[in-house]
Amino acid sequence: MQYKANTPEDYIKQVPEERKEVLQTLRKTIKDNLPEGFQECIQYGMIGYVVPHSIYPDGYHCDPKIPLPFMSFASQKNSINLYHSGIYADPKIYKWFVEEYPKHCKTKLDMGKSCVRFKKIDQIPMELIAKLCQKMSVQDWINKYEAALKKK
Repeated sequence: MQYKANTPEDYIKQVPEERKEVLQTLRKTIKDNLPEGFQECIQYGMIGYVVPHSIYPDGYHCDPKIPLPFMSFASQKNSINLYHSGIYADPKIYKWFVEEYPKHCKTKLDMGKSCVRFKKIDQIPMELIAKLCQKMSVQDWINKYEAALKKK
């Protein structure tokens, strides 16, 4: 589902009532645990966390006017989805997350390349997400991103 929001607060106001509290908790978990330098915004119709132009002036290579994306989450029709670029870009983080997930959650991991889908919204592993947020600094992400661009 796509929401027409200009701020994270506006986004959360628009979601179904039964999802508001969990999205507020997820947002707080992310904000409290992401390393300094990431900036919260609305990006691609989701609540996103980016490397701002003040830190990385080049922006995202697909559209340099857009700050470098890192992490986001969205309320979809059948799930709440968490997108984390580090899971996709860093095999060590991916391996760690896949191994840790069953220790924090009883449901089967439903995951794409950088997307983790939570269909049981009352079972989102906030503690695991907090640890995931701490795994990569802004500079770590910039280094990983630039290394991937050079390979192309």
